[in-house]
Amino acid sequence: MSEQKFTVPTEVIELPSKGLIYPKDNPLSSGQVEMKYMTAKEEDILTNVNLLRQGLAIEKMLKSLIKSPINYEDLTLGDRNGLLIAARILAYGKDYSFLYTNPNTGEEESVQADLQNLQYKQVDFSLLDNKNEFEFKLPKSGNTVTFKVLTVADDKKIDEEIKGVKKNLGIEAGGISTRLKHQIIAINGEYSVKAVRDFIDQGYLLAIDSIELRKYMSSVTPDIDMNIKVKLKDNEEVSLSLPMTAEFFFPGSGL
Repeated sequence: MSEQKFTVPTEVIELPSKGLIYPKDNPLSSGQVEMKYMTAKEEDILTNVNLLRQGLAIEKMLKSLIKSPINYEDLTLGDRNGLLIAARILAYGKDYSFLYTNPNTGEEESVQADLQNLQYKQVDFSLLDNKNEFEFKLPKSGNTVTFKVLTVADDKKIDEEIKGVKKNLGIEAGGISTRLKHQIIAINGEYSVKAVRDFIDQGYLLAIDSIELRKYMSSVTPDIDMNIKVKLKDNEEVSLSLPMTAEFFFPGSGL
């Protein structure tokens, strides 16, 4: 009896960055990632108690779905988000139902979003030249900041630092400042971790400059726009940010 061979269909997903933020020798510079449809194997990953407790279930699931020869941790967070939405659509379709409290009645309603209506953010792609590096002159102090768009690897380092500070010192690390310490790579042309951290820790990054810097960072970061419009029972249409609940990747599971 011959051995049966089975295949799982795949789709090519276009990245929000179009690949223009990665070096040309990185496979992600193609701007596309091949992803397979979710199977029972990935559903097992999503319901694995140990992985859920460690916060690793989504990452393990995505790694299992990606067929292209890429390094997962090289993905920018925006491109990772694009793949998450694509994975959900391939797994369970475009419709996503969730509970929302009607601000007019105070009652909780079940509303439905069409995930295919989500759009990639409009950014100036001429600023992306296969180098993850951007400059911004701080409007108040006049200092020039060089920064990068955060990747999955960067996000893990930020999380580890915040947890480490809490564990070792018993205090909460500043989320905004810690993030900036990892995203900023140079101050006035000085590419030094110490220079960046001193600039922030010693109070040279003014709040007014920090706000404008983060606005600019967001404006040049390719991502998927999570803002959606839903219609309530009273026919009022409201705009909100797509909630990523436990059921996003397992609708109807009761998780």
